[in-house]
Amino acid sequence: MFSNSLVCDILDYINKNINCEITIDELANCFYFDRTYIMKKFKKEIGISIHDYINKIRILNSLDYYKYDNHILSTALKNGFNSIEYYSEIFKKIIGVNPMKYKKFINRSLDIKENEIDIIIKNVNECNNIKLKANSYLNRRKPTTKMEKVLKLR
Repeated sequence: MFSNSLVCDILDYINKNINCEITIDELANCFYFDRTYIMKKFKKEIGISIHDYINKIRILNSLDYYKYDNHILSTALKNGFNSIEYYSEIFKKIIGVNPMKYKKFINRSLDIKENEIDIIIKNVNECNNIKLKANSYLNRRKPTTKMEKVLKLR
């Protein structure tokens, strides 16, 4: 069974623009569909809202920065967040601990509790599973015909 082409196009758009501001209205204008239809279709096919998908992918992408960058603000800005406060709020909601605790986890600090480690691992795995599900969904996209490729180039 093939994936819905609109949802695939939305996923492609989000993945290519993940570090930029992305709104539902922007997606609706870009793909010429009603915003409510886009939100419902995406959630039905992927299992989470567009907004949650964007935030989880941004946070997941930001985790790699903690290996090399010690500045939470620059990590937030590099991953599409406009403020450290909002980034920290979303980070804690998705990962289960604040960014400072996560830095301690990455640095293998003794100042982090066992239950916090378990929460981090569980939530990071959940984000990875969402990313894998989206990639698997994209891989089931209906192949384009030669004529569709020609029309798309125009």
